[in-house]
Amino acid sequence: MDPDESTTDEDNASQTTEDDPQVPDNPTPVPVPPPPVQPPTQVVQPSSTHRERPNYQLRYTLRGHTQSISAVKFSPDGTLLASCAADNLIKIWSPFTGELIRNLNGHTKGLSDVAWSTDGMYLASASDDTTIRIWNVDTGLTTKHLRGHSSFVFCVNYSVASDLLVSGGCDGDVRIWNVARGKCTKTLNGHMDYVTAVHFNRDATLVVSCALDGLIRIWNTTTGQCLKTLTEGNDTVCQHVQFSPNSKYILSTAHDSAIRLWDYHTSRCLKTYMGHRNEKYCIAACFSVTGGKWIVSGSEDNKVYIWDLQSREVAQTLEAHSGVVVAVATHPHQNMIASGSIEPDLAIRIWSDRGPPT
Repeated sequence: MDPDESTTDEDNASQTTEDDPQVPDNPTPVPVPPPPVQPPTQVVQPSSTHRERPNYQLRYTLRGHTQSISAVKFSPDGTLLASCAADNLIKIWSPFTGELIRNLNGHTKGLSDVAWSTDGMYLASASDDTTIRIWNVDTGLTTKHLRGHSSFVFCVNYSVASDLLVSGGCDGDVRIWNVARGKCTKTLNGHMDYVTAVHFNRDATLVVSCALDGLIRIWNTTTGQCLKTLTEGNDTVCQHVQFSPNSKYILSTAHDSAIRLWDYHTSRCLKTYMGHRNEKYCIAACFSVTGGKWIVSGSEDNKVYIWDLQSREVAQTLEAHSGVVVAVATHPHQNMIASGSIEPDLAIRIWSDRGPPT
């Protein structure tokens, strides 16, 4: 059956996930363009008839962190890349030259996560020193120092309006912060173990979180009420979660070496992406929507994996790291991927799609 002609929930959902980031909330089906004229023998998968396979190649290798890298994030305008690591440092890089622009110094213990404000002026960081710092990226100075978690802070994210932050910690708490005041406005208690990922939906009415207790929880941002709980099943531990760009779906990664796309309204798992290895580390996955529609993830076999969002096939693997790849990010406007690895590699690699191979 041609997936583009299927009327099942699964394929309709994936089609919406693909189209909606560029055409928000269009309830009418998007016409599928006719396939390009080419010999039928070149069509390996039905999903390949309307887009090329990715052809990412290594562009830069960035070195400077002295302990394991935990996160890489492109700025919203794509001009900068932030990285953080267990060496207490945040580094700001140019993804187009590979140049180190500045270090952000201030945390007294290692970092697990960073997040950009929508205007790209500020960066929030989550540290084992139990605090969150908000940095002015241009000056390199801390503008806010958020205290409230009683243990390591593992994850942090801004709302789109950047007036709120959400954080998760090893104390099991999810905290929502008023950025302007630098104060925690709500503490969400519902996880029984390390909270490893938190994310706002597009209008910041919902927060999704996951923890090493195996649960994915969806919260009302205003009331703090837990609206829904999803479980991976079979005692599988989910360790990263985020909303899709259109906020209609949730992408989760788990220690059974599977990445899942959920319709959280119905609690149904729509797609499962496999082929990589993830049994031990908290490895991030993300959407890529600048060219084709891909899912991108690191792996414990030292590779970066790229899946076709709809067909679930592995479209490309990127090999250059010599350590577990725990961090990946996709550029907001260009076909570019950043990946970061732990010891002994300690490298950030920038990959660019060079177009169809000649």
